[in-house]
Amino acid sequence: MAIQTDPESPSDVAEPDWETPLSLTLTPSLLIHSLMGTASAVHTGWSSCVDDSLVLSDLVSMEDRAGNYIRLAEQEFVEDDQPGTVWHDWTLEVRIGTVLTTGHWQFPVTAHPSEWEWNAREAGRAFERACLLVGRRVRRTMAVEDPAPTDSVPRASRH
Repeated sequence: MAIQTDPESPSDVAEPDWETPLSLTLTPSLLIHSLMGTASAVHTGWSSCVDDSLVLSDLVSMEDRAGNYIRLAEQEFVEDDQPGTVWHDWTLEVRIGTVLTTGHWQFPVTAHPSEWEWNAREAGRAFERACLLVGRRVRRTMAVEDPAPTDSVPRASRH
């Protein structure tokens, strides 16, 4: 049985070193398609659209060598054209090179708790998957939240 070798691979090494750099061709369109399909808004840019003064929580996963990063920021804000509505937003930022690809999962803070859960879950899953791009795994933890005063949720009733 003859072993065929790739003409590009060195024949004096039994197998590639685990630290051999790999490369892929990714575009913002591919990232949006694969990571941000459930986001309510997506865009690209050179700098972050997140206002750090409005951030409630922030997770960042950095690549060791090139400065690429994945960020999940949770923020609340008011739009100038809708001053009576406070928006809650989970923002996923994927910085590769100079290009920033961003997805937003956002809704009014008065939305039903199920809306909060769904958006948090979708943004979190996108962050988990994106962290692979910088060689990181995400591990979930548990947290205890104190009850927050809210308007009562309408109860379902049988008719």
